[in-house]
Amino acid sequence: MKYRPERTEKGENEVIIRCTQMTQEIEQLLLFLQSPQRKLVGSRDGTQVVIAPAEILYIESVDGKTFVCTAGDVLQVEHTLIQLEQMLNTVNFFRCSKSMILNIDKVAALKSLASNRIDATMKNGEHILISRTYASDFRRRLKGESSHE
Repeated sequence: MKYRPERTEKGENEVIIRCTQMTQEIEQLLLFLQSPQRKLVGSRDGTQVVIAPAEILYIESVDGKTFVCTAGDVLQVEHTLIQLEQMLNTVNFFRCSKSMILNIDKVAALKSLASNRIDATMKNGEHILISRTYASDFRRRLKGESSHE
Protein backbone atom coordinates (compact mmCIF):
# COMPACT_ATOMS: atom_id res chain seq x y z
CA MET A 1 0.00 0.00 0.00
CA LYS A 2 1.32 3.43 -0.81
CA TYR A 3 0.33 6.67 0.84
CA ARG A 4 0.92 10.35 0.15
CA PRO A 5 0.27 13.11 2.68
CA GLU A 6 -0.66 16.50 1.24
CA ARG A 7 -0.57 19.77 3.17
CA THR A 8 -3.43 22.21 2.69
CA GLU A 9 -3.62 25.77 3.96
CA LYS A 10 -7.34 25.77 4.84
CA GLY A 11 -10.25 23.47 5.35
CA GLU A 12 -10.70 20.38 7.46
CA ASN A 13 -8.21 17.51 7.65
CA GLU A 14 -9.35 14.71 5.36
CA VAL A 15 -8.19 11.16 4.68
CA ILE A 16 -9.14 9.56 1.35
CA ILE A 17 -8.55 5.85 0.82
CA ARG A 18 -8.62 4.54 -2.74
CA CYS A 19 -8.65 0.78 -3.07
CA THR A 20 -9.44 -1.86 -5.67
CA GLN A 21 -10.89 -4.08 -2.94
CA MET A 22 -11.51 -3.86 0.78
CA THR A 23 -8.76 -5.77 2.60
CA GLN A 24 -8.24 -6.53 6.27
CA GLU A 25 -5.45 -3.96 6.31
CA ILE A 26 -7.77 -1.22 5.00
CA GLU A 27 -10.59 -2.25 7.35
CA GLN A 28 -8.23 -2.03 10.30
CA LEU A 29 -6.93 1.33 9.13
CA LEU A 30 -10.50 2.65 8.96
CA LEU A 31 -11.23 1.34 12.46
CA PHE A 32 -8.06 3.00 13.72
CA LEU A 33 -9.02 6.32 12.16
CA GLN A 34 -12.53 6.14 13.62
CA SER A 35 -11.55 5.29 17.17
CA PRO A 36 -9.70 7.59 19.55
CA GLN A 37 -6.39 6.45 20.99
CA ARG A 38 -7.47 4.96 24.29
CA LYS A 39 -5.56 4.23 27.41
CA LEU A 40 -6.69 1.68 29.95
CA VAL A 41 -6.62 1.97 33.69
CA GLY A 42 -5.58 -1.11 35.62
CA SER A 43 -4.97 -1.71 39.28
CA ARG A 44 -2.29 -3.47 41.30
CA ASP A 45 -2.28 -3.56 45.10
CA GLY A 46 -4.85 -0.74 45.30
CA THR A 47 -2.87 1.54 43.00
CA GLN A 48 -4.31 2.59 39.67
CA VAL A 49 -1.95 2.50 36.68
CA VAL A 50 -2.47 3.93 33.18
CA ILE A 51 -1.72 1.40 30.43
CA ALA A 52 -1.02 2.34 26.81
CA PRO A 53 -2.34 -0.32 24.39
CA ALA A 54 1.10 -0.53 22.72
CA GLU A 55 2.54 -1.82 26.04
CA ILE A 56 0.12 -4.75 26.27
CA LEU A 57 1.44 -8.24 25.52
CA TYR A 58 -1.88 -9.99 26.10
CA ILE A 59 -5.13 -9.77 28.03
CA GLU A 60 -6.47 -12.77 29.90
CA SER A 61 -9.66 -13.61 31.74
CA VAL A 62 -9.22 -15.86 34.79
CA ASP A 63 -12.03 -16.78 37.20
CA GLY A 64 -14.24 -13.93 35.98
CA LYS A 65 -11.50 -11.31 36.36
CA THR A 66 -9.63 -9.64 33.49
CA PHE A 67 -5.89 -9.04 33.59
CA VAL A 68 -3.66 -7.03 31.27
CA CYS A 69 -0.10 -8.34 30.99
CA THR A 70 2.75 -6.05 29.95
CA ALA A 71 6.46 -6.83 29.79
CA GLY A 72 6.92 -5.98 33.45
CA ASP A 73 3.49 -6.03 35.08
CA VAL A 74 0.13 -7.75 35.48
CA LEU A 75 -2.76 -5.40 36.15
CA GLN A 76 -6.43 -6.11 36.77
CA VAL A 77 -8.91 -4.10 34.69
CA GLU A 78 -12.64 -3.66 35.16
CA HIS A 79 -13.54 -4.39 31.51
CA THR A 80 -14.59 -7.77 30.11
CA LEU A 81 -12.71 -9.40 27.23
CA ILE A 82 -15.58 -8.53 24.89
CA GLN A 83 -15.42 -4.86 25.89
CA LEU A 84 -11.65 -4.79 25.48
CA GLU A 85 -11.86 -6.56 22.13
CA GLN A 86 -14.17 -3.78 20.91
CA MET A 87 -12.07 -0.99 22.46
CA LEU A 88 -8.81 -2.32 21.03
CA ASN A 89 -10.20 -3.40 17.66
CA THR A 90 -7.17 -2.30 15.67
CA VAL A 91 -4.67 -4.21 13.62
CA ASN A 92 -2.61 -5.02 16.74
CA PHE A 93 -5.04 -7.11 18.82
CA PHE A 94 -6.48 -10.54 18.08
CA ARG A 95 -8.78 -12.84 20.05
CA CYS A 96 -6.70 -16.02 20.21
CA SER A 97 -8.85 -18.13 22.56
CA LYS A 98 -12.04 -17.97 24.57
CA SER A 99 -10.14 -16.38 27.46
CA MET A 100 -7.38 -14.36 25.79
CA ILE A 101 -6.57 -11.50 23.42
CA LEU A 102 -2.99 -11.02 22.22
CA ASN A 103 -1.11 -8.08 20.77
CA ILE A 104 0.17 -9.26 17.39
CA ASP A 105 2.95 -6.66 17.46
CA LYS A 106 4.39 -8.38 20.55
CA VAL A 107 4.66 -11.83 18.92
CA ALA A 108 8.29 -12.84 18.33
CA ALA A 109 7.82 -16.31 16.79
CA LEU A 110 5.11 -18.75 15.72
CA LYS A 111 5.11 -22.54 15.65
CA SER A 112 2.38 -24.75 14.19
CA LEU A 113 1.17 -27.49 16.52
CA ALA A 114 -1.00 -30.59 16.12
CA SER A 115 -4.77 -30.14 15.83
CA ASN A 116 -4.37 -26.85 13.89
CA ARG A 117 -3.19 -24.88 16.94
CA ILE A 118 -0.39 -22.29 17.01
CA ASP A 119 2.21 -21.63 19.69
CA ALA A 120 2.97 -17.89 19.74
CA THR A 121 6.17 -16.92 21.54
CA MET A 122 5.83 -13.38 22.84
CA LYS A 123 8.72 -10.91 22.91
CA ASN A 124 9.11 -11.51 26.66
CA GLY A 125 9.52 -15.27 26.07
CA GLU A 126 6.04 -16.34 27.22
CA HIS A 127 4.18 -18.88 25.11
CA ILE A 128 0.56 -18.23 24.15
CA LEU A 129 -1.55 -20.97 22.61
CA ILE A 130 -3.81 -19.89 19.75
CA SER A 131 -6.67 -22.36 19.78
CA ARG A 132 -7.77 -24.20 16.65
CA THR A 133 -11.04 -22.23 16.68
CA TYR A 134 -9.10 -18.99 16.08
CA ALA A 135 -5.99 -20.30 14.26
CA SER A 136 -7.26 -20.04 10.69
CA ASP A 137 -8.48 -16.45 11.27
CA PHE A 138 -5.08 -15.64 12.77
CA ARG A 139 -3.28 -17.02 9.70
CA ARG A 140 -5.56 -14.99 7.40
CA ARG A 141 -4.96 -11.90 9.51
CA LEU A 142 -1.20 -12.31 9.20
CA LYS A 143 -1.56 -12.56 5.42
CA GLY A 144 -3.58 -9.31 5.42
CA GLU A 145 -6.82 -11.01 4.40
CA SER A 146 -10.19 -10.22 5.89
CA SER A 147 -11.68 -12.91 8.13
CA HIS A 148 -14.92 -12.75 6.13
CA GLU A 149 -13.50 -13.00 2.60
